[in-house]
Amino acid sequence: MCGIAGILSPNPQQYALPDLQRMTDALAHRGPDGCDHWRSTDGTVLLGHRRLKILDLSDQAKQPLHYQDRFTIVHNGEIYNYLELRETLIKSGYVFRTNGDTEVIAAAFAHWGSTCVEQFDGMFAFAIWDEQQQTLFAARDRFGEKPFYYTWQDQTLVFASEIKAFWALGIPKQVDANMAFNYLTLGYVDDPHQPHRTFFQQIHKLPAAHRLQYSAIYRTATLERYWDLDVFSVREKISEAEAQLQFRELLRRSVQHRLRSDVPIGCSLSGGLDSSSLASLMSEQGNFPLSTFTAIFPGFERNEEEAAKSMANQINAQAHTIRIEEEEWLSLGLECLQQQDEPVASSSAFAQFAVYRSIAQAGFKVVIDGQGADETLAGYERYYPWYWQELYRNRNLAKSQEPVFTQALGTNVSFDWKQKLAAFLPDLAAQQRKREYQRSAIRNHELDQQFRTEQIKHLNHALPEHTGLNGALYFNTCTHGLEELLRYADRNAMRFGLEVRLPFLSHELVEFAFSLPAHFKIRKGWRKWILRQSMENRLPRTIAWNPQKIGYETPQARWMQRPDFQAVVRSARETLIQQNILDARVRELPIRAQGAYEPDPKDWRYLSLAPLFG
Repeated sequence: MCGIAGILSPNPQQYALPDLQRMTDALAHRGPDGCDHWRSTDGTVLLGHRRLKILDLSDQAKQPLHYQDRFTIVHNGEIYNYLELRETLIKSGYVFRTNGDTEVIAAAFAHWGSTCVEQFDGMFAFAIWDEQQQTLFAARDRFGEKPFYYTWQDQTLVFASEIKAFWALGIPKQVDANMAFNYLTLGYVDDPHQPHRTFFQQIHKLPAAHRLQYSAIYRTATLERYWDLDVFSVREKISEAEAQLQFRELLRRSVQHRLRSDVPIGCSLSGGLDSSSLASLMSEQGNFPLSTFTAIFPGFERNEEEAAKSMANQINAQAHTIRIEEEEWLSLGLECLQQQDEPVASSSAFAQFAVYRSIAQAGFKVVIDGQGADETLAGYERYYPWYWQELYRNRNLAKSQEPVFTQALGTNVSFDWKQKLAAFLPDLAAQQRKREYQRSAIRNHELDQQFRTEQIKHLNHALPEHTGLNGALYFNTCTHGLEELLRYADRNAMRFGLEVRLPFLSHELVEFAFSLPAHFKIRKGWRKWILRQSMENRLPRTIAWNPQKIGYETPQARWMQRPDFQAVVRSARETLIQQNILDARVRELPIRAQGAYEPDPKDWRYLSLAPLFG
């Protein structure tokens, strides 16, 4: 886990190593264990790296790393199956001088070319300069766990792990008004239709599961998707026993691979199903004392402290409880927002920020976390209607009694005539939903009138392209939703030099989950059915079969009633008024104290957007 940066310019006089160093200095938090730079002989290629030592702690493994007197690589992330790939490559005649995964990536590229990324199980963003071909090859992992940003200006390609590195180089900071509008009206922090976009003009991100090839000779770049999920290949005849066995084995192997490290590993434990499952599997496989970390908000009614303690006791873990007091949330939150570079959807990111800080302060460089299960295994309430539409379309809804079971579990989700109509006329339903969002945006009179008029025609609302549960899961996993959460996790953790590993995002596990019929994900009202069934003998029943989902929920509504919070919100409003984004009348409106998951949290969005203009 590290920070990377690079500059490729046709003019060797345009940039020098001090320019690159300013970029890597801006990424120092991502790699506190070292910094190195390299400049090609002709001065047209500059590569920089900030190192966080996780695998092969020796100086031989430092980057930029050179391979075969031809390739130079900078890499951020981990290739979890690097040991298996290393053995394969050795049999093909490749020689290694380091014991880490970066050199394996370079050798894999030498052997397989651009298709090497298809061999990797991991989280990664890397760039390889090929001196012989005068090309740069870059790639990002399948789900977007690791970041890769780039800009193309005056035939010069610049890339980095975080946007702030571009400001350090002196690239102009220009907020994209359309992205700001979509965030304020829809809550989108990404553009589902154009995944390369960021909140800043001229700054792009390499989309997840994509590779980029750039020719320094022709000054051209090609972008290509190398992996995707199949929504339609469902194994209808798989048995319950076989599904559980395969799922449990894939999850166990994913955890096993993510325990490969030359430094201690901790576990984020919320007390919920996902993190408890991982903690249990870690305790079975690890040959080290297990430490868990749990965030608590004193006085907040939605508290999983007792469940987390119960789980930690069961696996004989050293439990660390992180108590986040109201008095410190504001400084933590503002630091979190600055670190993110782009807006966040809710204060849940603040809780994660605090947890990761505490884990790093306890001396850990790696933590296992449970993100990804909700998007791939149907963990959110919003998935019920999609599943019910699927059942209704197939004439199985009444027989299954799924809505009845859901109500019995205390979840109040309705299935009305609109959803029944949508089951058979999904295109019509999507058009109606889009019109509703457009009307809502038009009626948002807190926005500056000219700003609203100019941007309304570019409203980028999106819905799943495929009907049914798998379609909704695909949308949140690969189009809109998951990558946003992964960005929060990466920036929050890397602020403290901490690497986050996510076993639920093994692509083999995700592919298997998508191959299962929908009733393996939701059954009798229970979301994430296959995970509950697979882990029920390893977890306390109160965790395995708890229908409530909390996650990193915070007492945001209570915080927003505090005078110090309200002062910051008013300052944010003023910033956006000065930018001609908000109408001046917003100054006089009272602050709305809304919870983390309440709809249309206007003041939260103002607070989160305003730092972009600083």
